[in-house]
Amino acid sequence: MLAIFKKDVVDPPKELQSPASLQASIKAASPEETMKNFLSANPNNGFSIGFIDKAFLAYSNRASSYNTLQRLFCGVNDIYCIFLGSLNNLCALNKHYGLSKCTNEAMLVSEAYRTLRDRGPYPAHEVLKDLEGSFGFVIYDHKADTVFVALGADEKVKLFWGIAYDGSVMISDNVDHIKASCIKSFAPFPAGCMYHSGTGLKSYEHPSYKMKAMPRVDSEGSMCGAYFKVDVYSKVNSMPRVGSAANWATWGQLT
Repeated sequence: MLAIFKKDVVDPPKELQSPASLQASIKAASPEETMKNFLSANPNNGFSIGFIDKAFLAYSNRASSYNTLQRLFCGVNDIYCIFLGSLNNLCALNKHYGLSKCTNEAMLVSEAYRTLRDRGPYPAHEVLKDLEGSFGFVIYDHKADTVFVALGADEKVKLFWGIAYDGSVMISDNVDHIKASCIKSFAPFPAGCMYHSGTGLKSYEHPSYKMKAMPRVDSEGSMCGAYFKVDVYSKVNSMPRVGSAANWATWGQLT
């Protein structure tokens, strides 16, 4: 899978940008070129969808050498989701959200997102903790122009994110797609974490702590985009919620 979000949609952590990308001898491919390469590599079962100059999503259900897990795509009510992996408690969660038995993981997390966006009954980290299994997903809410990304804590699903030369943020399970356009300005997306374009990167496993950027150097000795981990010495200030009136803007805050 491959997701591209223009810089006016997503404001990534500044530490993800590496100055080594500007000094690299390899010319960076544009995000559009990388998208074309993705589709060329998946001519029979790949497709892409674009949202004017805001976002592009590309998906293929074909298993590959770097990722053999289930992959799903869905689009409902202007909420588009690419889901990798599987949930062990899918049936129980479908029942909890009042969904049919045939609802798959992509449809489930889209509904969970919509519920939190519209009603905000729980903090996002509590909802994500209820997901049992190996998973990673990217959601683009076209109506709200919002991006939400989450990755399971067991590290069986891998996601990478980076900043292209034009400022676009790219996310993929294939690091080669990220490297092609981001050169050195990329890193693994941290396990057990979530990113929302309005509130930034947070750990849903340890929501009371801030995230810390860790310097990362590749085999050539070049500085790459930083990896992020939980900073156990830096707590987030607790902020009160206001029950069901709390909306998407308070996602990830503590009760």
